[in-house]
Amino acid sequence: MSNPHYKLYPKKHVTVIKAPFSGGQGKSGVEDGPEQLLKSGLLHQIESLGWECSVADPLEGLDSAKMKANVEDVYERCKRPQMVSECCERIYKAVETCHQQGSFPLTVGGDHSIGMSTITAFVNAHPNGGIIWVDAHADINTSSTTCSGNLHGCPVAFAMGLDRKNWPPQFKWLDALKTLVKPEQITYIGLRDVDAGEKKILRDLGIKAFSMYHVDKYGINEVVRMAMEAVNPSGENPIHLSYDVDGIDPLYVAATGTPVRGGLTLREGLFIVEEVANSGNLAGLDIVEVNPSLATTDIHIVDTVNTGLSIAKCALGDTIL
Repeated sequence: MSNPHYKLYPKKHVTVIKAPFSGGQGKSGVEDGPEQLLKSGLLHQIESLGWECSVADPLEGLDSAKMKANVEDVYERCKRPQMVSECCERIYKAVETCHQQGSFPLTVGGDHSIGMSTITAFVNAHPNGGIIWVDAHADINTSSTTCSGNLHGCPVAFAMGLDRKNWPPQFKWLDALKTLVKPEQITYIGLRDVDAGEKKILRDLGIKAFSMYHVDKYGINEVVRMAMEAVNPSGENPIHLSYDVDGIDPLYVAATGTPVRGGLTLREGLFIVEEVANSGNLAGLDIVEVNPSLATTDIHIVDTVNTGLSIAKCALGDTIL
């Protein structure tokens, strides 16, 4: 296997965008994910692959604990819409700057609600680009279909403009974007816990989704090939990879907020990243839902953090041989 090339990033510069955000769901600890990855050597490992690194901290100065504790931050079913919107707008601008400056955006969360920022910034920079969403969950509940009210289950719906008439009014910045994600621009790998309302949305919109059934039936190599073909039929357009670590089975990734058994093996999870990187079209990466506080043993923290580091390294050119 040859080393991947990065036609969009000839300068080989990465901006690690810290997104220590937990407002899209109720559990604490996921906001510590970025710092845990950085302390475990993320920057050094990226630099060892020949990339220059810088760090952006768009949420610096915000009192996230105070924002999350605001019991009045509710709109109908949606919990903490003001907090989610304000933080996601800041993250959007950070990712937008990366695309404008030719720096690879590596956004480290944080919960997956931040995905509405990263993928909308991506399609505004690359209107013909494709998105691969690796996750146990579809995250495509709308403001009306969400049962929990937690917006980390809704980022794809927001990024696509679904059910816009029922959006919380705080999302004016998102509503004003020139480009939102089209159904044919996004595909999923690893699904195994999908709400009934989400299944209907996926079917009605014709979104290509590869569940663990498809991984079992076809094998991960064929699933990745079909996923890339679905969102990038020409083979020439940029691809953004949004990676929730719960896409991987909790046997390997225990320290995450919504683990679901029957997921990707560690090697299957990394193979996805390796193949997308090897295409030469990778244009951005999110690594989300690492939550050290949910580990029951130290080895769970080590395994989960090391998985996050491995995803980053595989995306940026690390190969087995």
